[in-house]
Amino acid sequence: MAEKKFKYYTDYQNIILKEYGRNVQKIAEYLLTIEDRDKRSRYAHTLIELMRQLNPNMQNSQDYNQKLWDHLYIMSDFKLDVESEYPMPQKEMLGKKPKHIGYNTNEVRFKHYGRNVELLIERATQLEDDEDREAAMIYIGKLMKSFYAAWNKENIEDEVIWHQMKQMSGGKLVLDLDKVKSGNLFDQQQSKEYRGGAGTRTQHAQQNYTGRGGSNAGKRSNPMDRRKK
Repeated sequence: MAEKKFKYYTDYQNIILKEYGRNVQKIAEYLLTIEDRDKRSRYAHTLIELMRQLNPNMQNSQDYNQKLWDHLYIMSDFKLDVESEYPMPQKEMLGKKPKHIGYNTNEVRFKHYGRNVELLIERATQLEDDEDREAAMIYIGKLMKSFYAAWNKENIEDEVIWHQMKQMSGGKLVLDLDKVKSGNLFDQQQSKEYRGGAGTRTQHAQQNYTGRGGSNAGKRSNPMDRRKK
């Protein structure tokens, strides 16, 4: 009786994709030995279903089926010729490093406001209509005050927001400071005097700008999208 030779773990070929295990890789290698293409394709689709069951967590990922077929092609060393709706990827793409994305070199003057507030201010300076410009300044002032409150729990005076907006806009966005204070224009809840008085028209413009405001909202284009022609 011939002695059965014990096969060490190191004698096995390395597993290409460990999440599927050695048996799935052996099946993928076996597919390459099937000469009939139709039969080989049927077996490949069956193997894909097996791979799907072994990795149920992948089902929530984007392009799930595409990834399964890509993995099968990888395990077959990109030699598998079967009928599939997913073409074989280029072997050169395997392990290719993504393109380097440079860091944002734009310096933000007030980091607690962020770059987006600076972009809003830049777009507001391009508005030609006085009503739209005022609505944009009030909206940005509210936004800046809320961001400042999240960064610093201490109460901030409207005059500080007013000065910083003026500074960030290069002196192009300037509201009447007395009007800002009397109407609490930079607060989320404006005073009743402003809502019911002379500020009503500007408030409607601000509601159009922010996408709210009942029957008037949406009738005018967003003031921040209006540029000089």
